[in-house]
Amino acid sequence: MTFNLAAFLEEAGVGRKVVHLQPKQVFFSQGDAADSIFYLRTGRAKLTVVSPEGKEATVALLSAGEFIGEESLASVGALHLATATAIVVCTALEIAREEMIRVMHEEHSFSDMYLKFLLARSMRTQADLVDQLFSSSEKRLARILLLMAEFGGPGEPEPLIPPITQETLAEMIGTTRSRVSFFMNRFRKLGLIEYNGRIRVHKSLINVILHDQFTGSNPENFSESPKLSAAPRIRSKPDRQRAA
Repeated sequence: MTFNLAAFLEEAGVGRKVVHLQPKQVFFSQGDAADSIFYLRTGRAKLTVVSPEGKEATVALLSAGEFIGEESLASVGALHLATATAIVVCTALEIAREEMIRVMHEEHSFSDMYLKFLLARSMRTQADLVDQLFSSSEKRLARILLLMAEFGGPGEPEPLIPPITQETLAEMIGTTRSRVSFFMNRFRKLGLIEYNGRIRVHKSLINVILHDQFTGSNPENFSESPKLSAAPRIRSKPDRQRAA
């Protein structure tokens, strides 16, 4: 029987089930047994880590088509290294570790697809690190907004990004909420975004990254010089609901 990759990722079956999560529900928590991996079919999620002191930092935003919890494949008895939480309503396929390993060994189309995902994730992590070390906080914010917008082809409408707080954006780019608020207001005045509860990103925002033409043009600019010690701002761990 020919393996159908699309059907495998869409349908429940042996060793896999479809799960639905509401905003703020968790796929898994940091320290849970890593015995399954999730394929995010629809929605957006975030990864957060918590320090021994109980401080939390957002380290990644995830979108449809990505896997969550790949550390499950590292070894038997592994633990999840972060908490994965739904930002909006999500649908995902939960795949048991044993089934995931079996399919990777037996079906080349699936293992090829998964390898491409891992490479893309690695490149994204490296780009995030370079951005954190060498870009101003204004450029880091512009990049995060553009990544969340996930622009499609020419002529497609400029999208609304998923609901996200300024505090979460500040955690991700390693600055304060007040700076994020200042930059968001300036982007809006320059016509780069629309911001009335939900954020609509215009493609012209990429000029901030390509040309850095807005940084330093205002004496009240909060942009800072890059610091090698920059780190995400952290806050106390909130209460969460676990997905049923």
